[in-house]
Amino acid sequence: MTPGNLTHVTEFILMGVSDRPELQVPLFFVFLIIYMLTAAGNLGIITLTIVDSRLQTPMYFFLRHLAVINLGDATVIAPKMLVNFLVSKKITLYYECATQLGGFLVFIVAEIFMLAVMAYDRYVAICNPLLYMVVVSRHVCLLLVSLTYFFSFFTAIVVTPCVFSVFYCSSNIINHFYCDNVPLLALSCSDTYIPETVVFFFSGTNLLFSMTIVLISYFNIILAILRIRSSEGRKKAFSTCASHMMAVTVFYGTLLFMYLQPRTNHSLDTDKMASVFYTLVIPMLNPFIYSFRNKDVKCALKEFLKNPCRWLNLI
Repeated sequence: MTPGNLTHVTEFILMGVSDRPELQVPLFFVFLIIYMLTAAGNLGIITLTIVDSRLQTPMYFFLRHLAVINLGDATVIAPKMLVNFLVSKKITLYYECATQLGGFLVFIVAEIFMLAVMAYDRYVAICNPLLYMVVVSRHVCLLLVSLTYFFSFFTAIVVTPCVFSVFYCSSNIINHFYCDNVPLLALSCSDTYIPETVVFFFSGTNLLFSMTIVLISYFNIILAILRIRSSEGRKKAFSTCASHMMAVTVFYGTLLFMYLQPRTNHSLDTDKMASVFYTLVIPMLNPFIYSFRNKDVKCALKEFLKNPCRWLNLI
């Protein structure tokens, strides 16, 4: 296509989860409840891990940052999505779309690496308990979290301009409920080889590196659990790890499905359903999977609810 046929798109139209008018209001309330639960759960974890002295170990330090990431991820997506359920023209401006994509990449990549950091933390705690506070010292915790955010911002800074470097023609309708790489590149009428390669490289590298850490960590954790002589101890340990591994499997599985398949095999409608899981459902479930089933967190929550003003004065 010649440059004369190219137009500069100033806005996009998001199709949303569904284009059926009768579903807009019901879907609004469904996703409003999901977002409210996400905000309440993650803000609860952030607050408890700040104010309660029992929740100052490396594990809860990482859980606090996972909660911040989950809340950020949902907040980048949900408010605009909720507004679009109630308006007839689901318009997002060009730079607003680019900002949303950048914010989404920051938080989704941060979650990928934070899950790897948490898996490593559990590996050290279970397999080398006597050296735990030495290996996972405060300095190491800060370093791991800093590297997580560095790689997430670096990915967003490189990938976002690359995606928006292509030309868009007359069509500006994004078949998605937020601005994502795949549906944006599907609209382009110019060569997308370089942007697609960059997206594939960063997606593949980030997922492969973090999944390797997660798989090795949980493999060694399972071996350590199998060495526990008490059947009750093994059952309790497996019960805790099973929920963690299930959450990690769903999260990584949907990401692999989304980003590591060729563009020609993509079904954007199927991708939307997968995206709901890792952008909204998993951030809602993580506080309950990783924290609220924990005895220390339950005790801290009960004490906080009895007298929240006393605890908040300690912040």
